This record gives sequence, C-alpha cells and structure tokens, in this order.
Amino acid sequence: MTRESSLDLRGETFFLNLRFMLIVTVFVANAMEPLIQEMSGLHTLYQWIFSFHMPLFVLVTGYFARTSLNGAAGRKMLLQIALQYIIFQSLYSALDASLFHVNNIQHSFFAPYLLLWFLASHAFWRLLMLGMSRWSRSAQLAFAVTAGVAVGYLQLDGIWFSISRTFVYLPFFVIGTHFSFGAFVKLYQQYVKITAAAASLLLLALIGLFGRDLPLGWLYGSMTYMQLGAHDWYAGLFRLAVYGLQFAASLAFLGLVPYRLSRMTDLGRRTLYAFLLHGFIVRAAAVSGLYDYITSPAGVALLLAGAVGCTVLLAQPALRRLLNPLVEPSVDWIISLQRAALRRSL
Repeated sequence: MTRESSLDLRGETFFLNLRFMLIVTVFVANAMEPLIQEMSGLHTLYQWIFSFHMPLFVLVTGYFARTSLNGAAGRKMLLQIALQYIIFQSLYSALDASLFHVNNIQHSFFAPYLLLWFLASHAFWRLLMLGMSRWSRSAQLAFAVTAGVAVGYLQLDGIWFSISRTFVYLPFFVIGTHFSFGAFVKLYQQYVKITAAAASLLLLALIGLFGRDLPLGWLYGSMTYMQLGAHDWYAGLFRLAVYGLQFAASLAFLGLVPYRLSRMTDLGRRTLYAFLLHGFIVRAAAVSGLYDYITSPAGVALLLAGAVGCTVLLAQPALRRLLNPLVEPSVDWIISLQRAALRRSL
C-alpha cells in the first residue's frame, strides 16, 4: 500500500468516526430541544452542540462529495438527493398532518420540512461547486463567505428553498471539498489534539457560565438578519463573528475524534439512515407525552442514553437492508427514461 492510499484510508476512517459522532449530536440535540428552556444544563449542552455540529456535518459532506461532484456520478447523486427529498418531504408532511401536528410548519416542497433542509442545501452546494469549478480555492472560499454574510440581508423568510442555510454553511462545504487530511494530521499531533479536545470541553464550560444570552437563531443559520431582529447595516459583522465561533468550536471538537478504525467507523457508513429517520422517533416521543415525565437528572440521562442508543440502532446493517429502497432509492429508472427520451428526440 502506498503512502497516499494509506493516508486516504486513514482520512476516510477519521471522517467516518466524525460523521457518526456528529449524527449522535444531531439526535441528542433534537431529542433534548423540548426541554432546553426548562433545564439550564441542557440549554448549555444544546448551545455547545450547535456551535460545531452543523458546520462540521457540512464539512464532512463536502469531504465525501468531492469524488462525485462531476460527470455521471455527480448527476446520479443529484437525482438521488432529489428523490430522497421528495419521499421524505412527503412522509414527514403526511405524518405531521395526521399525527404530529407541529405548529409553524410550512407544508410545501419549496420549504424543507425541519431536518430536510440538509438535503435541499446539499443539492445546491453541489451545483454551486460545479459553477465554481474553474475558480481557485481562495476565490471559492471568498465567494462562499461573502454570500453567507450577504444572504442575511435578504428581506424574506430564510427557510424557502433553504436559501439561508445553503449560503450560510457554504464555506464549510467548500472547506470540506478541499480538506487535506495529510496537512491535518501533521498539525494535529498528539499534544495538539489533546489541547483541542480540552478547548472543546472548555468551550462547553464557558457557554455554561457566560453563554446563556447567546441567541440560538444565529447558530441555526436558517434566519435572515430581519428575522433575527438585527436591522442595522452592520448585521453582517455578527455573522462573521459567528463564523469565527463556529470555526474555532469545530477545530476544537476535531480533537475529540479518534483516528483508529473501530465499530464506530462502520456505523459512520450508515449515518444517512439515522439522519433521515430519527425525526420520526423524536416527533413520536413528543406526541406520546414522554417529555411530561422527564423532570429530573435521571430522566434526562435516560433520554440522552436513549437518543444515543437509537442512533446506533438506526445505523445497523439490518435496518439498511430493510429500508434501503426508501432511504437510498434507485435512480437508474430515471436515468433510463432520460436516455430513452433523448434517443427519441434524435
């Protein structure tokens, strides 16, 4: 095995470990959300998670997407993302109308349902990267940051077409597509990695002490400045400050991610299942009245342990075999129809 292939394998292992750790934080954050206004400890943990988990999730997505941005593989992936979006937007909306009854939800294919914004934005990130393919890396990143700041000035609801999050998180997708694991390993030697991990835990403590008033809307990335109540011309400077926080928090959290191959690495290969399906579990828990009984630290501990356990369950190979047609639908039939239509037009 060559040094480059060995480094690629180590990089894949590291990012699969990271991907599983991030999907755990996604599930945990969504599971605890109904309680964060009542329990300060959960509010702190929630803020800490949101300081890094979506930026890093986007970065990881960019890292794995870079081999399938162009050509037939890129077109096939875009088709699959579109089909996944149609399927799960329909499922979540249907269950919301019949069972969940969540307030303030726009039931439209042009307004992604809660967690499904990530599918819509993923498709747009790929298209944007194709449009910037001839630009230098620095030009791509400069455009991404500028667009992420500028989108906040639009006088509209940021959820439509997931336009706000698409551009707010675009810089992290760009970084992911150009991420050099070799350079990262050289930088994150053992002492640096330990320092970064300690910094991540220190950030958690600092948020607990001083971060109570940090507006969560800025960390969500889904709202424009108008919606956040920042009407002054310099609102974009706040976005840049949040970028700084998210970048620092992300670098710190990377210190907690193991390099070695483990059971977690295998689970990281199936995080898509946990991501798309965990919303059904969280919504069912809310409808059941479960949160009315969580009033003590022991109840919270059981809730968080249940979220972690469900994440592991949703990433099992057996579930993938069972739900593969739903979560990873084949698009070969669409490609065949396109080819047949093209032949008829010639």
